[in-house]
Amino acid sequence: MQIHHLSENNSILNHFLGQIREVTIQKDSLRFRKNMERIGEIMAYELSKNLDYQAVAIATPLGTKETQYIKNSLVICSILRAGLSLHNGFLNYFDSAENGFISAYRHHPNKDDFFEIIVQYQAVADINNKTVVVVDPMLATGQSIVAVYKQLMERGAPAEIHIAVVIAAPEGIAHLLAELPDNCHLWIAATDDHLNEHSYIIPGLGDAGDLAYGAKL
Repeated sequence: MQIHHLSENNSILNHFLGQIREVTIQKDSLRFRKNMERIGEIMAYELSKNLDYQAVAIATPLGTKETQYIKNSLVICSILRAGLSLHNGFLNYFDSAENGFISAYRHHPNKDDFFEIIVQYQAVADINNKTVVVVDPMLATGQSIVAVYKQLMERGAPAEIHIAVVIAAPEGIAHLLAELPDNCHLWIAATDDHLNEHSYIIPGLGDAGDLAYGAKL
């Protein structure tokens, strides 16, 4: 798997990463969603450098000009519900992309720290021979992304897979390296220190879904 660390060099990305973490700012759910969307736009721009392009002659008011248009057929697939704001940022830039939505959540059958990933709702475009971009704000253990990847592979054979996460833990990165094929791309806005005993990212930012859309039952 090819890993792309986007925050190693300072840019406006780090500014927005700081704001989604800062406890007083993240109390404003509208601002949290907007900042997550902005991060999605920045990540989409960086990812676009790895896509294929084709020369196209376009008509201008005064003549013609050869330019480059994206050649890939894209499908942006977000993991509900936390991925929605990030998804919108990618869609702002890849506006002709098709879309997919998959729900994946931690189920604690014993009411303790042990959990399994349950994948339920799926609404995904045809992914055969297309470039699939899976977006999810948090890469903690990596189990959700692996479960979603396996579900997608049952639906078809994409040309390539990109995974975009905002904050990642080293344990989650290691799990994806072990479970996903070498031709996958992992795009990471920031890598944090570790997971705690409850498998939450430290220092992280809290629950991205709750911060964006309110607490769940």
